[in-house]
Amino acid sequence: MRPHFAALLALMIASGCAAGSGAVVRGAGPDDLLKLREGPGLNHKIIIGLPDGTRLTRQNCVTNNDKVWCKVFLTDKPGISGYVSADYLAHR
Repeated sequence: MRPHFAALLALMIASGCAAGSGAVVRGAGPDDLLKLREGPGLNHKIIIGLPDGTRLTRQNCVTNNDKVWCKVFLTDKPGISGYVSADYLAHR
């Protein structure tokens, strides 16, 4: 394995951005929802709003306009997937 790829992979695993890792929505607040979007960015259509505590499975993360977005699917409804801001994800 090439050294820079190995370092990147180790960083992703340490930061919880590994594909297939469990996550939960945190920080949206009691009166707001985290928007699940069709693509990685605010300009993409909202699919659904997710309340704090929603269990997700993270697939991969990308950076768009200096913000990290993660491709996720709902753990309890795997047919629903999209992108959310990594700022609102915690390990579960």
